[in-house]
Amino acid sequence: MSTKDNYLKGIGRVISLSLAGVAITPLVGCDKDKSDEKPLNILYIMCDDHSYQTLSAYDNRFINTPNIDRIASDGVLFTNSFVANSISGPSRACMLTGKHSYANGFTDNRSSFDGSQQTYPKLLQANGYQTAVIGKWHLTSDPTGFDHWDILIGQGDYYNPTFIRNGEKVQRKGYATNVTTDLALDWLENGRDENKPFCLLLHHKAPHRTWMPDTCDLDLFADTQFELPETFYDCYDGRAAAMMQHMSISKDMDLVYDLKLADKDSTIHSRPDLERAGRIIYSRMDSLQKRAWDSHYDRVIADFKRKNPTGKELDKWKFTQYMRDYLRVITSVDRNIGRILDYLESEGLMDNTLIVYTSDQGFYMGEHGWFDKRFMYEESFRTPLLMRLPGGVKGEICQLVQNIDYAPTILDVAGVDIPEDIHGVSLLPLLKGEEWTSDRKALYYHYYEFPDEHAVRPHFGVRTERYKLIRICNVPATEGSGMLDGSWELFDLQNDPNELNNIYDTPGTQQLTDSLKSILKDLQILYGEEKFSEI
Repeated sequence: MSTKDNYLKGIGRVISLSLAGVAITPLVGCDKDKSDEKPLNILYIMCDDHSYQTLSAYDNRFINTPNIDRIASDGVLFTNSFVANSISGPSRACMLTGKHSYANGFTDNRSSFDGSQQTYPKLLQANGYQTAVIGKWHLTSDPTGFDHWDILIGQGDYYNPTFIRNGEKVQRKGYATNVTTDLALDWLENGRDENKPFCLLLHHKAPHRTWMPDTCDLDLFADTQFELPETFYDCYDGRAAAMMQHMSISKDMDLVYDLKLADKDSTIHSRPDLERAGRIIYSRMDSLQKRAWDSHYDRVIADFKRKNPTGKELDKWKFTQYMRDYLRVITSVDRNIGRILDYLESEGLMDNTLIVYTSDQGFYMGEHGWFDKRFMYEESFRTPLLMRLPGGVKGEICQLVQNIDYAPTILDVAGVDIPEDIHGVSLLPLLKGEEWTSDRKALYYHYYEFPDEHAVRPHFGVRTERYKLIRICNVPATEGSGMLDGSWELFDLQNDPNELNNIYDTPGTQQLTDSLKSILKDLQILYGEEKFSEI
């Protein structure tokens, strides 16, 4: 047993706070001799900011996503899947390296990814795989470890986006989700060497802010009303950091930039920089795209002006418009995932390809009154994870897993040795219905970025099956934001799933708190973050 496994087992013995994960029953066996099998292809599909609440395999209240759900129905759905750092670039770095942010060096979106370091595409490439990444990259430096790369610049644009194809800028006409899928299908059909196993990373920009739908989807959900989440008017009692954020739908969601109210006579005004950005985004469209866009949003603008909502009516209007646009964007994603799956089926590739679907983190759909991510609260800490392994099991997997596990899992599936310094653990035994020897009972999280537009305080913490302990870091005062001393938040997720009641320092919780702090400290030592001595 490795040093890391011994350490994790030791941590597991400390924890007696929650129920162990429930085992799933294998429906399909995996008893072929691995030595007789050819290496599996890898198709890794990732969206940006896709909330698990808007994927019907998890939650069918809002939308049906039949194509993404196909991956789960023929494979597995991870019901306790989490990220290590809920923000785009750092999360992507964790996935590529299998290491927490501090170890891979990409702690926030102001960083630049060190492309010289070890990543799983490099290890696959060195072991005979043909590798490609297409779509959103968002790691500042150029991709390394890929035979082919065709990536969006920065956040990318929804309409007529500019890509960098193996170092050369190319603007492509159309809607980003369609274009990205077209490029992936073209590489699968014409760009890859069919004599080699492939690893394709297909990264969609969608559904990242500002949730711009394809023109063919503009009228979807137009008459659908959405109830405000029960925590929409959360008052953040006992949670000072949550009170100080700037990602409120009521206060921070911009009418022009986010909600598309860029009227032609410019009578609707919003934050000047965001209003300017919203109008620039619109200018990227060609005349046909603008015609379709205007046909829809001019009616939305007219309705908004007629109603002139204020107070809670404005909150409801903004939330409804946000949900409609977000779900329209997800509809396009799902349709395009269907195109990819149909291609694999038609080409006979389903039986020798691992398919992964995930997001770089979760997202708030009005819970706590928010959009965006960053906080260690469940909606952004959790992320969708669906996997289909040929010959693997079907069903739900409820063990605690994290995005640092993707790299070792893919390496294990490919038959490539997993380096000892990787923090994550392979999920392949779970996919095959075998015993998972990892004794993990807790996950570590660390968010670093501050100050930023959303003013979310840096924090780190630990989550078990039942409890979550969060340490809010000391930060310097910023203009208009006040000073926040380091503080703690403790939640009993069984009795308080909405994370409204901070029970830290309440009578009877001292033993629990001490145990969680001990686990947290052990995990920081394990992952090389001993410098955080505020515990």
